[in-house]
Amino acid sequence: MENLLSNPAVQGGVAPFVVALVVVLLLGPLRLGGLAVAAAFLTAMYFVSGLTFTPLTATRKILVLSIAAPMLGVLADFVFKPTRLGIAVLALCAAAGAWWAFWPVLAQKPAAEAWLLGATAMVGVAFMVGFAQTCLAADAVRAGAAGLALGLGVGIAAILGASNSYGLYGIALGAAAGAFLLPQMIAGKKSFAGATFTLSVTLTAGLVAAGAMILAKLPWYTLLVLALVPVGARLPVPEKAPVWLQAVLLSLYGFIIGGAACALAWRFPDGILS
Repeated sequence: MENLLSNPAVQGGVAPFVVALVVVLLLGPLRLGGLAVAAAFLTAMYFVSGLTFTPLTATRKILVLSIAAPMLGVLADFVFKPTRLGIAVLALCAAAGAWWAFWPVLAQKPAAEAWLLGATAMVGVAFMVGFAQTCLAADAVRAGAAGLALGLGVGIAAILGASNSYGLYGIALGAAAGAFLLPQMIAGKKSFAGATFTLSVTLTAGLVAAGAMILAKLPWYTLLVLALVPVGARLPVPEKAPVWLQAVLLSLYGFIIGGAACALAWRFPDGILS
């Protein structure tokens, strides 16, 4: 059993998927299935690096923010319905979270590099959070497909950027989104996503991608392409198509964009587009 649990495929994929699926099945009827994202991410972190908060490194700040995101999402879904201004505030808070997580590391880099990486992280995270909440939160299949493609895209890109641990974190997010989608595909009925799901998956995925960029070797432009993955889930699909087919098509759109990001990370690993 110990050998099994030490397998990266189990740590980043199987275990987070199983945990997320249990959460979805238990809490989905209560419109809290989005909590599966945090559950899967915490599972991966437990196996890969442990669930500790001190000293408060950049990675552990991501852990803190990944716990705060679903709490804020639940408030947004059930207490105050965010207006356009509220969504803009959520996006700005996400950008501020990225700055908080990585500023101590960026402060040790040359000024030009620090501002480039910091601005990229903040813009990418803010865009993902704002777009997903505006355009995807009301459609659980589109939101789930975006999370699936985004998580896997971030995970593979992080591995190409020389960060296996962050790669497993990203893949765990994709596994959570897959677990969120699966019951909908089987039942043929859409569930509820809301900010509980979209804020959790986009903020955490954005921070993981930013971590792979700032702490490892993921090129900065790869994060900007990854930020467009949720846009793919907004592309049209046949309205009368079965839920499973919509999920497949929307995920495919996201995979194409995520694949382009991974191709950039693989083809131009030194950060020079030439």
